[in-house]
Amino acid sequence: MIKSAVTISLVPEARGGPFVFWDDVAEGCRRAATLGFDGVEVFAPSPDVLRLEETYPVLERNGARLAAVGSGAGWIKHRLTLTDRSRLTREQATEFIQRLIDAAGRLDAPVIIGSMQGRSGGDVTADVAFGWLRQALSLLGQYARQYGVPVLFEPLNRYETNLVNSLDRGAQLVQSLQSDNVKLLADLFHMNIEEADMASSIRAAGNLIGHVHFADSNRRPAGMGHSDFAPVVAALRDIGYEGYVSAECLPYPDPDAAARQTIESFRRLFK
Repeated sequence: MIKSAVTISLVPEARGGPFVFWDDVAEGCRRAATLGFDGVEVFAPSPDVLRLEETYPVLERNGARLAAVGSGAGWIKHRLTLTDRSRLTREQATEFIQRLIDAAGRLDAPVIIGSMQGRSGGDVTADVAFGWLRQALSLLGQYARQYGVPVLFEPLNRYETNLVNSLDRGAQLVQSLQSDNVKLLADLFHMNIEEADMASSIRAAGNLIGHVHFADSNRRPAGMGHSDFAPVVAALRDIGYEGYVSAECLPYPDPDAAARQTIESFRRLFK
Protein backbone atom coordinates (compact mmCIF):
# COMPACT_ATOMS: atom_id res chain seq x y z
CA MET A 1 0.00 0.00 0.00
CA ILE A 2 1.32 3.44 -0.91
CA LYS A 3 1.86 5.54 2.21
CA SER A 4 1.80 9.30 2.92
CA ALA A 5 4.50 11.39 4.57
CA VAL A 6 5.22 15.04 5.24
CA THR A 7 8.54 16.84 5.64
CA ILE A 8 9.98 18.43 8.79
CA SER A 9 13.06 20.64 8.42
CA LEU A 10 15.39 21.19 11.36
CA VAL A 11 17.90 23.22 9.32
CA PRO A 12 17.69 27.02 9.85
CA GLU A 13 19.88 27.61 6.80
CA ALA A 14 17.16 26.02 4.64
CA ARG A 15 14.50 28.51 5.75
CA GLY A 16 12.23 29.31 2.83
CA GLY A 17 12.87 25.92 1.23
CA PRO A 18 10.38 23.20 0.25
CA PHE A 19 9.57 21.75 3.65
CA VAL A 20 6.13 21.77 5.27
CA PHE A 21 6.86 21.76 9.00
CA TRP A 22 9.85 23.32 10.72
CA ASP A 23 12.13 23.26 13.75
CA ASP A 24 10.52 20.63 16.03
CA VAL A 25 10.22 16.90 15.34
CA ALA A 26 7.77 16.27 18.19
CA GLU A 27 5.42 19.08 17.14
CA GLY A 28 5.72 18.15 13.47
CA CYS A 29 4.88 14.52 14.27
CA ARG A 30 1.88 15.60 16.33
CA ARG A 31 0.49 17.78 13.56
CA ALA A 32 1.18 15.10 10.93
CA ALA A 33 -0.59 12.46 13.01
CA THR A 34 -3.59 14.72 13.58
CA LEU A 35 -4.03 15.06 9.82
CA GLY A 36 -3.58 11.33 9.20
CA PHE A 37 -0.14 11.10 7.60
CA ASP A 38 1.53 7.70 7.85
CA GLY A 39 5.04 9.05 8.38
CA VAL A 40 7.41 11.99 8.46
CA GLU A 41 10.56 12.77 6.50
CA VAL A 42 13.16 14.72 8.47
CA PHE A 43 15.69 17.15 7.01
CA ALA A 44 18.38 16.96 9.67
CA PRO A 45 21.32 19.32 10.30
CA SER A 46 23.37 16.47 11.76
CA PRO A 47 22.94 12.86 12.91
CA ASP A 48 22.89 14.01 16.53
CA VAL A 49 19.28 15.24 16.31
CA LEU A 50 18.04 11.70 15.54
CA ARG A 51 19.09 9.88 18.69
CA LEU A 52 17.18 6.60 18.92
CA GLU A 53 16.26 7.02 22.57
CA GLU A 54 14.73 10.46 21.92
CA THR A 55 13.22 10.10 18.45
CA TYR A 56 11.64 6.65 18.67
CA PRO A 57 9.29 7.53 21.57
CA VAL A 58 8.10 10.62 19.67
CA LEU A 59 7.30 8.55 16.60
CA GLU A 60 5.68 5.80 18.69
CA ARG A 61 3.53 8.24 20.63
CA ASN A 62 2.13 9.67 17.40
CA GLY A 63 1.78 6.37 15.55
CA ALA A 64 4.17 7.61 12.85
CA ARG A 65 7.08 6.08 11.00
CA LEU A 66 10.27 7.81 9.95
CA ALA A 67 9.89 7.63 6.17
CA ALA A 68 13.35 8.98 5.28
CA VAL A 69 16.08 11.37 6.37
CA GLY A 70 17.42 14.06 4.05
CA SER A 71 21.16 14.70 3.86
CA GLY A 72 20.99 18.09 2.13
CA ALA A 73 22.29 19.93 5.19
CA GLY A 74 25.64 18.38 4.35
CA TRP A 75 25.73 20.82 1.44
CA ILE A 76 23.57 23.71 2.69
CA LYS A 77 25.10 23.90 6.16
CA HIS A 78 28.52 22.24 5.87
CA ARG A 79 29.37 22.75 2.15
CA LEU A 80 30.13 19.08 1.60
CA THR A 81 29.56 17.14 -1.62
CA LEU A 82 30.58 13.71 -2.87
CA THR A 83 32.17 15.24 -5.98
CA ASP A 84 34.18 18.10 -4.52
CA ARG A 85 37.60 18.61 -6.09
CA SER A 86 39.17 18.10 -2.64
CA ARG A 87 39.64 14.47 -1.62
CA LEU A 88 39.39 15.49 2.05
CA THR A 89 36.04 17.18 1.45
CA ARG A 90 34.75 14.12 -0.41
CA GLU A 91 35.79 11.92 2.49
CA GLN A 92 34.10 14.25 4.97
CA ALA A 93 30.93 14.16 2.85
CA THR A 94 30.94 10.36 2.85
CA GLU A 95 31.50 10.26 6.60
CA PHE A 96 28.64 12.73 7.19
CA ILE A 97 26.27 10.51 5.21
CA GLN A 98 27.51 7.35 6.95
CA ARG A 99 26.73 8.93 10.33
CA LEU A 100 23.26 9.85 9.07
CA ILE A 101 22.80 6.25 7.89
CA ASP A 102 23.73 5.06 11.40
CA ALA A 103 21.15 7.37 12.98
CA ALA A 104 18.37 6.79 10.46
CA GLY A 105 19.07 3.07 10.09
CA ARG A 106 18.48 2.47 13.78
CA LEU A 107 15.02 3.95 13.16
CA ASP A 108 14.48 1.75 10.06
CA ALA A 109 14.67 4.71 7.68
CA PRO A 110 16.75 5.32 4.53
CA VAL A 111 18.89 8.38 3.86
CA ILE A 112 18.37 10.56 0.79
CA ILE A 113 21.29 11.84 -1.28
CA GLY A 114 20.26 14.77 -3.47
CA SER A 115 22.17 18.03 -3.29
CA MET A 116 25.21 16.29 -1.79
CA GLN A 117 25.83 14.69 -5.19
CA GLY A 118 27.42 18.04 -6.13
CA ARG A 119 28.31 18.97 -9.71
CA SER A 120 31.12 19.01 -12.22
CA GLY A 121 32.95 22.17 -13.25
CA GLY A 122 36.34 23.83 -13.40
CA ASP A 123 39.04 21.19 -13.29
CA VAL A 124 36.51 18.48 -12.32
CA THR A 125 35.16 17.02 -15.56
CA ALA A 126 31.75 15.38 -15.82
CA ASP A 127 33.36 11.95 -16.20
CA VAL A 128 35.55 12.42 -13.13
CA ALA A 129 32.65 13.72 -11.02
CA PHE A 130 30.42 10.89 -12.16
CA GLY A 131 33.12 8.39 -11.26
CA TRP A 132 33.49 9.83 -7.77
CA LEU A 133 29.71 9.78 -7.33
CA ARG A 134 29.49 6.15 -8.46
CA GLN A 135 32.28 5.16 -6.06
CA ALA A 136 30.65 6.93 -3.10
CA LEU A 137 27.17 5.54 -3.77
CA SER A 138 28.55 2.00 -4.05
CA LEU A 139 30.25 2.37 -0.69
CA LEU A 140 27.24 4.01 0.99
CA GLY A 141 24.80 1.43 -0.38
CA GLN A 142 26.91 -1.35 1.09
CA TYR A 143 27.23 0.54 4.37
CA ALA A 144 23.44 0.93 4.71
CA ARG A 145 22.84 -2.78 4.18
CA GLN A 146 23.68 -3.53 7.81
CA TYR A 147 20.45 -1.74 8.81
CA GLY A 148 18.27 -3.39 6.19
CA VAL A 149 17.48 -0.09 4.47
CA PRO A 150 18.56 1.29 1.08
CA VAL A 151 20.19 4.57 0.20
CA LEU A 152 17.90 6.82 -1.85
CA PHE A 153 19.48 8.74 -4.73
CA GLU A 154 17.60 11.76 -6.05
CA PRO A 155 18.05 13.17 -9.57
CA LEU A 156 17.71 16.96 -9.45
CA ASN A 157 16.78 19.50 -12.07
CA ARG A 158 19.41 21.22 -14.23
CA TYR A 159 19.44 24.35 -12.06
CA GLU A 160 20.63 22.37 -9.02
CA THR A 161 23.13 19.94 -10.54
CA ASN A 162 24.66 19.08 -13.89
CA LEU A 163 25.28 15.43 -13.01
CA VAL A 164 22.00 13.49 -12.82
CA ASN A 165 18.84 15.28 -13.95
CA SER A 166 16.50 12.48 -15.05
CA LEU A 167 15.23 9.13 -13.80
CA ASP A 168 16.76 7.47 -16.85
CA ARG A 169 20.21 8.85 -16.06
CA GLY A 170 19.66 7.94 -12.42
CA ALA A 171 18.74 4.39 -13.39
CA GLN A 172 21.90 4.08 -15.47
CA LEU A 173 23.93 5.23 -12.48
CA VAL A 174 22.22 2.95 -9.96
CA GLN A 175 22.54 -0.08 -12.24
CA SER A 176 26.27 0.58 -12.67
CA LEU A 177 27.03 0.51 -8.93
CA GLN A 178 28.87 -2.21 -7.07
CA SER A 179 25.96 -2.26 -4.59
CA ASP A 180 22.35 -3.19 -5.32
CA ASN A 181 21.21 -1.33 -2.19
CA VAL A 182 20.67 2.08 -3.79
CA LYS A 183 17.19 3.09 -5.00
CA LEU A 184 15.95 6.13 -6.90
CA LEU A 185 13.91 8.96 -5.45
CA ALA A 186 11.37 10.23 -7.98
CA ASP A 187 10.79 13.90 -7.15
CA LEU A 188 7.73 15.10 -9.07
CA PHE A 189 8.83 18.75 -8.97
CA HIS A 190 12.20 18.02 -10.56
CA MET A 191 10.58 15.59 -12.98
CA ASN A 192 8.10 18.25 -14.08
CA ILE A 193 11.11 20.26 -15.30
CA GLU A 194 13.23 17.48 -16.77
CA GLU A 195 11.00 14.65 -17.97
CA ALA A 196 9.08 14.69 -21.25
CA ASP A 197 6.57 12.21 -19.77
CA MET A 198 6.68 11.62 -16.04
CA ALA A 199 4.51 8.51 -16.12
CA SER A 200 6.62 6.86 -18.83
CA SER A 201 9.80 7.66 -16.91
CA ILE A 202 8.37 6.06 -13.77
CA ARG A 203 7.39 2.93 -15.67
CA ALA A 204 10.85 2.69 -17.24
CA ALA A 205 12.55 3.00 -13.85
CA GLY A 206 10.19 0.40 -12.36
CA ASN A 207 11.35 -1.27 -9.17
CA LEU A 208 14.42 0.95 -8.96
CA ILE A 209 12.14 3.62 -7.43
CA GLY A 210 12.24 3.56 -3.64
CA HIS A 211 10.69 6.91 -2.63
CA VAL A 212 8.58 9.69 -4.14
CA HIS A 213 8.53 13.42 -3.42
CA PHE A 214 5.05 14.88 -3.83
CA ALA A 215 4.85 18.49 -5.03
CA ASP A 216 3.12 20.38 -7.81
CA SER A 217 4.71 22.08 -10.82
CA ASN A 218 5.34 25.30 -8.84
CA ARG A 219 6.60 23.38 -5.79
CA ARG A 220 3.47 24.26 -3.89
CA PRO A 221 1.38 21.44 -2.38
CA ALA A 222 -0.13 18.98 -4.85
CA GLY A 223 -3.27 20.46 -6.38
CA MET A 224 -2.00 24.05 -6.33
CA GLY A 225 -0.16 23.99 -9.66
CA HIS A 226 -0.74 22.51 -13.10
CA SER A 227 0.73 18.99 -12.80
CA ASP A 228 -1.55 16.18 -13.93
CA PHE A 229 -1.05 13.56 -11.23
CA ALA A 230 -3.49 10.92 -12.51
CA PRO A 231 -1.01 9.37 -15.02
CA VAL A 232 1.73 9.45 -12.37
CA VAL A 233 -0.47 7.61 -9.88
CA ALA A 234 -1.38 5.05 -12.53
CA ALA A 235 2.30 4.51 -13.34
CA LEU A 236 3.21 4.02 -9.67
CA ARG A 237 0.44 1.44 -9.35
CA ASP A 238 1.59 -0.29 -12.54
CA ILE A 239 5.13 -0.77 -11.19
CA GLY A 240 3.79 -2.09 -7.87
CA TYR A 241 5.16 0.82 -5.85
CA GLU A 242 4.38 0.51 -2.13
CA GLY A 243 6.66 3.12 -0.57
CA TYR A 244 6.08 6.65 0.66
CA VAL A 245 4.74 9.64 -1.23
CA SER A 246 6.27 12.45 0.79
CA ALA A 247 5.31 16.13 0.67
CA GLU A 248 8.53 17.99 -0.07
CA CYS A 249 6.81 21.23 -1.02
CA LEU A 250 6.67 24.87 0.00
CA PRO A 251 4.66 25.56 3.17
CA TYR A 252 2.15 27.59 1.15
CA PRO A 253 0.17 29.50 2.26
CA ASP A 254 1.30 28.26 5.67
CA PRO A 255 2.47 24.90 7.07
CA ASP A 256 -0.88 23.65 8.33
CA ALA A 257 -2.72 24.63 5.15
CA ALA A 258 0.02 23.03 3.03
CA ALA A 259 -0.20 19.80 5.04
CA ARG A 260 -4.02 19.72 4.77
CA GLN A 261 -3.88 20.35 1.03
CA THR A 262 -1.34 17.55 0.63
CA ILE A 263 -3.22 14.92 2.61
CA GLU A 264 -6.47 15.79 0.82
CA SER A 265 -4.73 15.42 -2.56
CA PHE A 266 -3.10 12.17 -1.43
CA ARG A 267 -6.43 10.67 -0.38
CA ARG A 268 -8.13 11.78 -3.58
CA LEU A 269 -5.37 10.43 -5.83
CA PHE A 270 -4.10 7.33 -4.01
CA LYS A 271 -7.10 6.08 -2.03
